[in-house]
Amino acid sequence: MACRKDGKGRVLRKGENYRKADGRYSYVYRDALGVKRTIYAKSLTVLRQKEETLVRDQMDGLNVYVAGKADVNFLFDRYISTKTELRSTTYSNYLYVWNHFVRDTFGKKKIRDVKYSDVLFFYNDLVTNKGLQINTLESINTVLKPTFQLAVRDDIIRKNPVDGAYCEIKKRNGGARKNRRALTVEQQRAFMEYVAQNPFFYHWYPLFMFLLGTGCRIGEAIGIRWDDVDMEKRVISVNHSLTYYQRADDSFKCEFRVSQPKTEAGIRYIPMMQPVYEALKSEYERQEEEGFCVENVDGMTNFIFTNRFGMPHNPAAVNRAIKRIVDAHNAEEEVAAKKQKREPIMIPRFSCHIFRHTFASRFCENETNVKVIQEVMGHADVSTTMNIYAEVNQEVTRSSIENLAKNMDIF
Repeated sequence: MACRKDGKGRVLRKGENYRKADGRYSYVYRDALGVKRTIYAKSLTVLRQKEETLVRDQMDGLNVYVAGKADVNFLFDRYISTKTELRSTTYSNYLYVWNHFVRDTFGKKKIRDVKYSDVLFFYNDLVTNKGLQINTLESINTVLKPTFQLAVRDDIIRKNPVDGAYCEIKKRNGGARKNRRALTVEQQRAFMEYVAQNPFFYHWYPLFMFLLGTGCRIGEAIGIRWDDVDMEKRVISVNHSLTYYQRADDSFKCEFRVSQPKTEAGIRYIPMMQPVYEALKSEYERQEEEGFCVENVDGMTNFIFTNRFGMPHNPAAVNRAIKRIVDAHNAEEEVAAKKQKREPIMIPRFSCHIFRHTFASRFCENETNVKVIQEVMGHADVSTTMNIYAEVNQEVTRSSIENLAKNMDIF
């Protein structure tokens, strides 16, 4: 029986070919769909390494065709279509993250071509060149990692190239995400006094007092209705949240939606402290004269905190207002402090979520029962309360040491 050989006299296997014209080797095979395909190599050794890979892929049941033709966007669209259990807000956030940061760049890569180093380069570019914060990168990783995990489970690829990439980039950029800092007692007092006395910003006082005095998340606060407040028993029922996000119909319009709190533990009752009670009472009296909110969101109305158009507050608008207030306060405070020859009380720029941090920090400074703090904060895990929100500042540390010195008999 005749056998075929290459230019060096080596016997070629079935499917292998040698071209004398350019010295290239080829191997013809049929893929999982029965389509004839060919791979090429410059040497017989490399060709047979590729053949072994093909055999191994077939033994593992890998769908080489899909891995070769489909891109990462195809994989994400397939993944997100399976997540029917997601809340509408979470679903919308996933789509926003993908469309805004991935779809037009990394999403166009072929699945088979993506390596661990490619993910590292992509993440590093987002942080270094695009200026993204680590917590934003974490949101991207939260979507990208399970997308590739679906490809692993579907036997399209063997390993998830995203595994470990986020941790490595985070380590390179200083470790943990940027810490949010609570306001000091002096800063929170200066901020609230300035808002209460300023003719341009005083209308924000009830909302800011509510946020600072309850520790509610911003979505919970803007979603609070008069129906959720018992002024006689002085108790606030937190049982839903109001979100504002882009609609799913690709119209680029945003809308309010009612959703459940972040966790089951988020459904809770919060006793009113006196300043919160007085702020709500004053706001109720004002609305008795000017009118209550009639805007309907998913069957709910009678919202307490609204803008001048009678609509619930947009969280982004609240953050912009805080920025304007802080800048105005600091500009005036700097001039006043110079005239009075004292150190100015400067307030750092912060988001509305810092009210929650500040509330938790003051709570932890005055309450030793961690379970009580966890209940009011609405945390499912007490470690969240202690590790993220229980912040210790220099003033508290100094006070604790002074109290220790009084009660510690050193001499």
